[in-house]
Amino acid sequence: MLGLAGLTASAAGIAVQMLPRRFSAAQQEQIMTWESARRWRVLPAGKIFPATVGYQLPAYALFASSVLPLTARRVGIARQASCAAAADPAAAAVLDRHGCAKMLRATYIDATGSLVVTVGVAVMPGQAAAEASIRALPVQQGLRAGVRSLAFRNTLTAGFGDAQQQLSMAISRGPYLILSAAGYSDGRPRVAGSSDAYDDEEMTSLASGVADAVGAPLGALPPLPRCPGTPGC
Repeated sequence: MLGLAGLTASAAGIAVQMLPRRFSAAQQEQIMTWESARRWRVLPAGKIFPATVGYQLPAYALFASSVLPLTARRVGIARQASCAAAADPAAAAVLDRHGCAKMLRATYIDATGSLVVTVGVAVMPGQAAAEASIRALPVQQGLRAGVRSLAFRNTLTAGFGDAQQQLSMAISRGPYLILSAAGYSDGRPRVAGSSDAYDDEEMTSLASGVADAVGAPLGALPPLPRCPGTPGC
């Protein structure tokens, strides 16, 4: 009887080992966090910064009944850089304090060639650090500290420097802080307040539309991890 009991216990142990492994909720969360955090390394640059981005101008900006769909075109992508090199000094101090690892940047221009936006992806240790960074970014003379302008010679963006930024924005998507800064392509310096409400709305729509398009795939929740059905998976 003792031998039979031992054999039964052994068989039960083997059966349990042969069952597919299941992740706990904590393990699933850890794997999903890891999957999100590695996207900036594994996704091609053209996937992070698509060649074209669609965005919408709100209807009220046109005194119309429907939104106006618009398209921005990517002008160029920079090499990955340190956060200190790709952000202005005030933003760089905040990002360094919250553990920023690297910054990716690209510049887009609107269909008319008159508006430019640089978008930066700051790689943070996690979602909490990205959200804390937004709250800590200072606002100076009405402009939020953020990404440095990225201009490309022999293009319409050549005259877009930090002094030409008219507005800046910041959003968080998972472990990424998405920074955008917009201005005019004609090189005009920043003005304290614009008298052209349409330009303001179009520039805001451009900056937020590009930031959302870049941040959405980076910060999207990965599917729940599951074992493929074999022991130990």
